[in-house]
Amino acid sequence: MQTFIKTIICCLIICSPVVLYAKVSTEEAKKLGLTGTPLTPVGAIRDGNEDGTIPKWEGGIIPKTEQKLQKLFPKAYQVPAGYKAGDFHPMPFQAKSKLFTITQDNYTQYQNKLTDGMVALLKKYPKTFKMNVYTTHRTASLPQWVYDESIKNAVSAELIADGNGIKGARATSPFPIPQNGLEVIWNHLVHYRGKTVKKYGAQAAPTKDGDYIIMKMIETMLISYADPEMDRATLEKKNIMGYFLQMLTAPARLTGTALLIHDYLNQKQRPRNAWIYKTGERRVRRAPNAAYDYPGTASDGLRTTDDWDFFNGAPDRYSWKLIGKKEIYIPYNCYQLHSNNLKYKDILLPGHINPEFVRYELHRVWIVEATLKKGSSHIYHKRRFYLDEDSWASVAAEMYDSNNQLWRVLLAHDINYYEMPLIWSTLDVYHDLKEGRYLATNLDNESLMFDFSINFTKKNFSSGALRRTGIR
Repeated sequence: MQTFIKTIICCLIICSPVVLYAKVSTEEAKKLGLTGTPLTPVGAIRDGNEDGTIPKWEGGIIPKTEQKLQKLFPKAYQVPAGYKAGDFHPMPFQAKSKLFTITQDNYTQYQNKLTDGMVALLKKYPKTFKMNVYTTHRTASLPQWVYDESIKNAVSAELIADGNGIKGARATSPFPIPQNGLEVIWNHLVHYRGKTVKKYGAQAAPTKDGDYIIMKMIETMLISYADPEMDRATLEKKNIMGYFLQMLTAPARLTGTALLIHDYLNQKQRPRNAWIYKTGERRVRRAPNAAYDYPGTASDGLRTTDDWDFFNGAPDRYSWKLIGKKEIYIPYNCYQLHSNNLKYKDILLPGHINPEFVRYELHRVWIVEATLKKGSSHIYHKRRFYLDEDSWASVAAEMYDSNNQLWRVLLAHDINYYEMPLIWSTLDVYHDLKEGRYLATNLDNESLMFDFSINFTKKNFSSGALRRTGIR
């Protein structure tokens, strides 16, 4: 408990059962800044912890294109020499030996810094699941203009439509100084991922014996909310968050199957629009059910539509409670797991991925809990999310069934994509404790690297474009 209290020093108003819609005052927002303030531009505690196991944030990884930031942060991590956009990302610091390993035999020594989901995995797979813990590196960083917008968001952003929408925000998380759980989950929903991206990758759902089929896909996104040319007033008027298109490219029987989603900033005013193209039908259909607990694409029933990227879509079926902030061992700087020197067969094992390639570090995370509202329907009665304080990206989650029993555990394995720069997962793993199986998504070791430079327009995300994509 003492550690928990220490970690929320300099953090703001913690949980309240009442949803607050007031903006942060100009005086409160002065706590945010690039330098000389207690909080970073995204609201993280700038200083390290008292025992030195979490260091001070010194700017993260700063590319040469961000010259002002490089001058402000002389101790920042440098992009490795020789790296160019399109390459896999080498580790940006000298890799040292692990500090210790957490197993079923010793986890009680570290339990106050573990999530319930991690403990459950250690117990479920006592002979094979483990957590190798390394020195913490706060590598998270964003472009200069995004930092500027984050600080502006603090005094202009508001929840609207009973918490099912936002206004007065752009580029990145709206509430760097959150006052309630809804603000925290919105911080995850729209944290900065760039304006456009084309993601090549794969997913697999191994059986209990470890057999699997690789499903390859291409995912493209146009995030209007993060468009540098889109101001707050225009975003509010157009009410568009972004567009998402997913197409399967293997196995052959599913090649061409595609899903198109349009998401909006005020989801009460305009709910999600979705379309699907199925190869066997050879036509585009509306997909009004492609939300909430509708089964995820080609997931073998191991995830829902709304736990892609941890949580997406409208938050209206849950009551959101901000628990606070805590130090937790989480997968972070997982550059070895990201390496193209690995093959999928090196990673995918029976029960869970290969723990030898996963790097755990001690970081501060925000914790928010969602409880299903009376009268609402969803297979998850309760969900708990853990968000990295330096990026607002969700890094761990737990999903509970109607009997309040822990059902699924989700872990992200983040790196800094320093051509942008931004934090994103190189691999998400959905563990189903009841089935004794898991789903690994965003596998990229045998594919092309993310492309953040590609140009998309709204026309690339029309139902007609979906038909043409599916046919190809």
